[in-house]
Amino acid sequence: MFLWEHYNPLKFWTYVFAPRNLDRSKKYPLLILPHGGVHADFTTYHTHIIRELTAQGYIVAAPEYRGSTGYGEGFYKQIDYGGLEIDDNHAARDYVAENFDFVDKDRVGIIGWSHGGLITLMDIFQHPNDYRVAFAGVPVSDLVQRMGYLDDDYRREFSAPYHIGKTAQEDIAEYRRRSPVTHVDRLKTPLLIHTNTNDDDVNVIEVQHLIEALKAAGKKFEYEIFQDAPGGHSFDRIDTRLARETRLKIYRFLANYLNPPHPFRSVDDLDRAAYR
Repeated sequence: MFLWEHYNPLKFWTYVFAPRNLDRSKKYPLLILPHGGVHADFTTYHTHIIRELTAQGYIVAAPEYRGSTGYGEGFYKQIDYGGLEIDDNHAARDYVAENFDFVDKDRVGIIGWSHGGLITLMDIFQHPNDYRVAFAGVPVSDLVQRMGYLDDDYRREFSAPYHIGKTAQEDIAEYRRRSPVTHVDRLKTPLLIHTNTNDDDVNVIEVQHLIEALKAAGKKFEYEIFQDAPGGHSFDRIDTRLARETRLKIYRFLANYLNPPHPFRSVDDLDRAAYR
């Protein structure tokens, strides 16, 4: 728990995970892992992923940024989707990097899915020199498109007085400002993007729009569009062979830039870490 004195001071919680055999005389790479959901919070849904990451020698910080659930109505209504929550996420990155002697400040990455993918993208666009690598899984990419294909209940959540306060039709510029696709020209960080054609939460059209915008901007990045992968929105986070193989691809991409002490070589390595 910490209070970050920044442009918009706010007290919020951040989980910090470290390898079980941590040697405090050494430096370890850091990964920031923002959770998904319009609100939501960091839950046991991430347990196996934390085990997989710490087994490789990563320090993992998971911020409960403004708008997260479980901290009362006041904190819930602090939500600033695609706005100040990005500052919160980056504040967690800076705090951990500056206050834990065993963290290597020069080896910091970020990884997130869904809304966490949006935060990942917005953070590397705003702070391109602070991250060595990023992964965005099924990321919310275009809020204007999103308001077009989701239902009225979802739209009302965003137009609530404590949220954006207007519909996309009333203020399309504001929704664009909060969308990663608007800021692709800022990409400098090595980036991997995954999406799935049968995702019924973040429709593939959103992520395809992001991919095409990045290409049009002449940006170098990597991506994969999975075809009807079982699990839909959660296809690479569940307990299937394909999900584990996909996470191994993600971890290999991260390791190329962060050089963890114990990188996974196979799915068997991943299984031993996650399901012991």
